[in-house]
Amino acid sequence: MSERQTTHEQAVEKVRELIEGIETAMLTTIAEEGLVSRPMKTQEIEFDGDLWFVTMKDTAKYGELRRDPRVNVAYAGKSFVSIRGKAEFVEDLEKKKAFWNKAYEKLLHASYDDPNVVLVKVNAEAAEYWDTANKFEAAKLMLHRLTGAGSGDSKLNETVEL
Repeated sequence: MSERQTTHEQAVEKVRELIEGIETAMLTTIAEEGLVSRPMKTQEIEFDGDLWFVTMKDTAKYGELRRDPRVNVAYAGKSFVSIRGKAEFVEDLEKKKAFWNKAYEKLLHASYDDPNVVLVKVNAEAAEYWDTANKFEAAKLMLHRLTGAGSGDSKLNETVEL
């Protein structure tokens, strides 16, 4: 296995660990007026470099993504993760059915086979994260940033290519 492949797999694994269990992400798209962020439920599948969301074709975000597929997806929970990538639409009926749940039915007033329902697949390109799970390291970094005391060379913040 090449070093590049191992590094890629390690990066994906790290991001997977950091976003695991965080149900809602902020999806940022590019509108004509500028950047727009909105909460989206991430599909409950293991992160492999792609993120999945359910939306409707008659929404502003659908038009924004058709014009410019560049997105950012931000997670906040036990850590903070910002994922940059490109979105694409997927019309796969079986995938829509697999991702569907009753909450979507109520929220979107539709069923998974409604032609207005579409999946958004975000192909992750890079992720920046702040790993705050290690409370001691996080406290050391905060102390350094606030007072200049202690060590500022913590690995709490890192950017990885996916």
